[in-house]
Amino acid sequence: MSICNLSRRQPVIINSKLTLRHFPCDLSVSSQVDEAIEAVGQYLEKEVPEGRVLLVNNSGFGVYGSFAETSGSQQLEMVDVNVRAVLQLTAGFLPTLRKRGGAVVTIASVAAFQPTPYLATYGATKAFVLSWSLALNEELRGSGVTALAVCPGPTSTQFFERAGLEPGSVPDSLGQTSEEVVEATLRALAGGKSMVVSGWKNKVMASLGSLFPKPLVSRVSAWALRRYRLKQVKR
Repeated sequence: MSICNLSRRQPVIINSKLTLRHFPCDLSVSSQVDEAIEAVGQYLEKEVPEGRVLLVNNSGFGVYGSFAETSGSQQLEMVDVNVRAVLQLTAGFLPTLRKRGGAVVTIASVAAFQPTPYLATYGATKAFVLSWSLALNEELRGSGVTALAVCPGPTSTQFFERAGLEPGSVPDSLGQTSEEVVEATLRALAGGKSMVVSGWKNKVMASLGSLFPKPLVSRVSAWALRRYRLKQVKR
């Protein structure tokens, strides 16, 4: 199995059955994304000319804090990485996917189901990719390509450090491991689903966010994030 990684840093994968090819790319820079799409396309055509293709849009970051008090350039970079790069990569690889068959997996979040004060832009980007992925799946129906939106909750990755929170900000009782999210994703792909919320606690959060009026959910979210999350922001 061949894995093509597009990111600024090369991941560490220790598995003799996997072939990793790293393509250095800053996803917040559109021109670099175009260059990476072309390079991966050439690699696939030459080295892996057959077989289904799985595109995983899993890069993204968030910034905790009041919108008015955070960097405007950082907010725009978040939109570039969380939204524009997802669309750009999918559009770039979709012809190959339609030709060879496969799937587009996009990592959304439980934050996609409700407004998230103090995480306003992040939550909005995830709401966008969730809605977009569900619509894309319907457009691709019958083409041999599917789209899956994955909605995890707090997960043990570098997300919270990148967001500016102190280590240990998320209790183990509330979080999931990345392996658990991967397992939920693979089961959803095998089952032909267009969306999966990983973990029963996250399913409850997503359901509550969708059940009550958005203004009320927004007020409750603001209270919760002020009370807990903002205490964890690095000073």
